[in-house]
Amino acid sequence: MIKNYLKIAWRNLKKSKAFSFINIMGLTVGMTASFLIFLYVNFELSYDRFHDKADRIYRVVADIKTPTETINANKPSWAVAPNVIDEFAEVEAFVRFNNADFIVKKDDIQFQEDACAFADSAFLSVFDFPLLQGDPKTALKEPFNMVLTESAAKKYFGDANPIGQTLLIAQEELAVTVTGVMADMPENTRLKADMVVSMSTLTQKLNAGLDEQWGNYGAEAYLLLKPGVDAEGLQTKFPAFLEKRNGSEMKQSQMFVTLFLEPLNDVYLHSTRDGSNAGKIKNVYIFSIVAIFILLIAAFNFINLTTARSTERAKEIGIRKVVGAERPQLIRQFIGDSVLLCLIAFVLSVGISILLLPLFNQLAGKVVSEGIFPSLAHIGLLFLTAVCVGLLAGIYPALVLSSFKPVAVLKGRFATGTRGIFLRKALVVVQFTISIALIFGTITVYRQMQYMRNQNLGFSKEQTVVIDTKGSPAKEAFRQALAGIPAVKGTAFSGSVPGGGNPGAYSEIENTNGDLQIANLDLYFVDFDYIDLYDIKVAAGRGFSRDFGTDSTQAMIMNEAAVKLFGYSTPAEAVGKRFKQWGREGQIIGVIKDFHYRGLQDKIAPLTMRIEPGSWSLISAKVSTTDMAGTIAAIEKEWKAAIPNQPFTYFFLDEYFNRQYRSEEQFGRLFLNFAILAIFISCLGLFGLASYSTTQRVKEIGIRKVLGASVSRIVQLLSSDFIKLVLIAIGIALPIAWWVMHRWLADFAYHTAIHWWVFVAAGFIAVAIALLTVSWQAIRAAVANPVDSLRDE
Repeated sequence: MIKNYLKIAWRNLKKSKAFSFINIMGLTVGMTASFLIFLYVNFELSYDRFHDKADRIYRVVADIKTPTETINANKPSWAVAPNVIDEFAEVEAFVRFNNADFIVKKDDIQFQEDACAFADSAFLSVFDFPLLQGDPKTALKEPFNMVLTESAAKKYFGDANPIGQTLLIAQEELAVTVTGVMADMPENTRLKADMVVSMSTLTQKLNAGLDEQWGNYGAEAYLLLKPGVDAEGLQTKFPAFLEKRNGSEMKQSQMFVTLFLEPLNDVYLHSTRDGSNAGKIKNVYIFSIVAIFILLIAAFNFINLTTARSTERAKEIGIRKVVGAERPQLIRQFIGDSVLLCLIAFVLSVGISILLLPLFNQLAGKVVSEGIFPSLAHIGLLFLTAVCVGLLAGIYPALVLSSFKPVAVLKGRFATGTRGIFLRKALVVVQFTISIALIFGTITVYRQMQYMRNQNLGFSKEQTVVIDTKGSPAKEAFRQALAGIPAVKGTAFSGSVPGGGNPGAYSEIENTNGDLQIANLDLYFVDFDYIDLYDIKVAAGRGFSRDFGTDSTQAMIMNEAAVKLFGYSTPAEAVGKRFKQWGREGQIIGVIKDFHYRGLQDKIAPLTMRIEPGSWSLISAKVSTTDMAGTIAAIEKEWKAAIPNQPFTYFFLDEYFNRQYRSEEQFGRLFLNFAILAIFISCLGLFGLASYSTTQRVKEIGIRKVLGASVSRIVQLLSSDFIKLVLIAIGIALPIAWWVMHRWLADFAYHTAIHWWVFVAAGFIAVAIALLTVSWQAIRAAVANPVDSLRDE
């Protein structure tokens, strides 16, 4: 019996090749897209969840309240973690993790390594990064110990055993001993490093006393709580702990700290303290919804086309009932036909997913998955989805057609009911509602990306090469050598550039009452040429000048945001006011206009600038773009002459600044591609329905042409029903899409507006796509010879 069902199903598939292709292709594309999206969503949700003790690991974060603001820091002070474990029996272990970058040398080999970190000795015990060689309990215990990843060990030592070998790190060429080799860190962790140096190297040797510094914030801190400990209960004990250990210092500095515990599993997606370095749960929700929508569109297409075409088999059902077929057999046959098509689509979607996964990883900007077979649960879910779609698509025509009396069907008195027509129209409306919402979303996402890239940032980032000297004593000689390169138009020293990190400084600035008001302000260490080189505008006072000897020791410049923070109504009022900051005292000599030294996700924060030659490590060079390769080669030649013992490292400022938008750009690319797929699937279904509808009305069209109807009138007639459905979808989709994208834009401190023309554009694109899809079939029917459609019955 089953063999017979399969034979009939296969015959029907071959008999209607075009219909079968459209049906299978739409479902295949939908399942493939949904599967890839769910791989991405699953990957984003998996960050740091592979640690066995993840449910007991918490990140310590801090709110720092000053007289002017509350700073939401993603890390506590250096002293918190080692003192917490002494104070609370509930804490089993602590780990501080501080990202770093080093120049690493071995014999004549040297590399600039950006993926480095300092970590406490419990790092390999608290977190599950498997150690291939060495003892996880002691590998990071002593100063100047280092653990390498397998790739890093291979890079420096080849096939030789790295344990006990020595590497030289940092400008000072500190000798560190390799005490462990761990497996390469997975992609889905925030704690990434190829080289991990013992924290005691930093806290005991390089910066002794760091463990007792309560006002210095530098490393992320994680606590491993003992089994059964209530994290919220422990958190309530922190205020008394801080008062006991640091109360007098907080009162003196007027900086009051509140500590919180964030579950490790929530840090990547749910914490709001890491800016562009974290994921966004809202994006995960959006992609999950898009995946479901794409799958629904594909399923609705399949159901729609299957139910529409099922009426063509009415006479077949009548004959089979005459020769003795029972209703349950007919129901099984219809459902079997439908499920067979869905299973073919399932097999194709698995194969296409395997082929597309490398491209998808590239599109996502990360290795979401090495292959699809580790995700057997997802493949099983996809299989169940295919079966369910087949059942849903087959059950309606099976129940309806198998209930008709064969006499009525064979006499030609069979007619489709209004319920079936209504169902098909409702499904078309749902499909295009989703598609129009995605069109609207795509336009909005694209406009926001363009807004961020083209917004006036308040400074010039083009044609700027930034070279990292790592504070080399020869940096001044190198800068002077750059002046001899014709393509270099100007240079400036600094400790920070826009788009990069900068220290926060405990500051006291004279306010409108004449008092020194405490605040934690961002700080740039710059030279005399920095403001002019970056074309930053001065709003009041003046910039730094070599004509004033005190500018290098007693002068500060602040931005307009800092002026407002201290209560001044105009920039000019702040000029001449007193300041104290990190051991320096003096006057504010000028105010610069606000510029976006961070990404557009964040509001412009109060910023100060000072001249501090000891903190300069970066050289910014404005260059001609006529021969960029030649210019870089000339700069590198001067580097090797002035600083031959360090690798030459540089970056272009515009690319460096725009990397802050990497996650948004990845989101935009993924959203655009999947929106196009959703629209394609909708059009595929609309094309199939238009083809079916045109075939059903071929005699009507022939009669109309005989009676004098024009081609344009017939095209209008055949297209109007579908366009009405699209217009209904537009009315439903646009308000929903506006609300969703309005919420998405709210995550950006500076964002584009959703103008009226975006609504018009989304609606116009939807109608145009529908017209192009339907019109081809309509025109074919309209220009056909009516004699061919009317000559036989």
